[in-house]
Amino acid sequence: MKNVNIGIESIGIYVPETIQDYRYIGKESGIPEDVILNKFGIRGRHKALEDESVSDMAIKASIKALGDTNPQDIDLVVYCGSEYKDYYLFNLAAKVQESIGAVNANAFEIHSLCSAGVYSLKVVKSMMRDDENINTVLLVTSSKETDLVNFKNERSRFMFNFGDGAAAVLLRKGLNRNIILETHMVTDGRFAEDVACYNIGSKAFHNDGCSCNEIMLDVKDQKSMKDRLDPVSLKNFYTVIDNSLKKSGYTKEEANYIAPIFMKKSMLDEILNEYGLTEENSFILQDYGHCQSADAFISIVEGIENGRLKEGDVTVLLGAGTGYTWAATTVLWGEVVLDQ
Repeated sequence: MKNVNIGIESIGIYVPETIQDYRYIGKESGIPEDVILNKFGIRGRHKALEDESVSDMAIKASIKALGDTNPQDIDLVVYCGSEYKDYYLFNLAAKVQESIGAVNANAFEIHSLCSAGVYSLKVVKSMMRDDENINTVLLVTSSKETDLVNFKNERSRFMFNFGDGAAAVLLRKGLNRNIILETHMVTDGRFAEDVACYNIGSKAFHNDGCSCNEIMLDVKDQKSMKDRLDPVSLKNFYTVIDNSLKKSGYTKEEANYIAPIFMKKSMLDEILNEYGLTEENSFILQDYGHCQSADAFISIVEGIENGRLKEGDVTVLLGAGTGYTWAATTVLWGEVVLDQ
């Protein structure tokens, strides 16, 4: 069982119909439209309606991913999306399990912020190989973090590109297609408290002056975080990509497609150039915004639809989350059989 392939059978994505474009973001934030469009790298983001919950979006993406699969055949539902969910201290994975009719499945959650989707592929793959009773898994991520972004807070400007959306990945043991290979992660805990909703949690529990309107994502010291992050971020992206490829038996020259987390175009261009690739070997999420850990999965779906992701491509899914963590997972895309 240790060497059996774990493959991606399907990916479903869901984004709300409402779009807030770069003009809207510019007006609300006071930042010039051309800066939002060119420096932030976003043309528009999807915004969920007030009564559309994080679980609503997760369920819609899950139904798309399932297709004709009988939900009763699912052994495990894993949620790896935003910690901002329908309720505080709430098991969203169990909500999805019940809502889609996966009555035979267990359910639990993995949290690593915006790197969780990419890293959870490793966790789920390992579980499936080690447990003969886990053959089909639904991995789900969803985010409505636009609720937590205050356009008037200059410290949080790097979050103005957040968008709402969800993705679900159906994984199957013994599937010799879209095979999940190896993962690498880098963690730098110096950034652990740089970004948070500081007015909720055990440290703020007795803060009588806190109101719900104050529960917003914030940055303690934007300049300090940027000064520490800029010198290491690109290097850590290279480290996780290089090591994910190496563990999977490939050199950096053999990478064919990068499925990235949302990032500004200039950084993505640098990453692509490092691996001898161009924009045609990736997908820029400029019409989605940053949908938390769904980003890489959206890039996979768009890559297929746009003819950029092809059979046999060595594909690297790339994530990064405040905290700070960087993660990459290599997937051999298409119908393949690996030597065991």
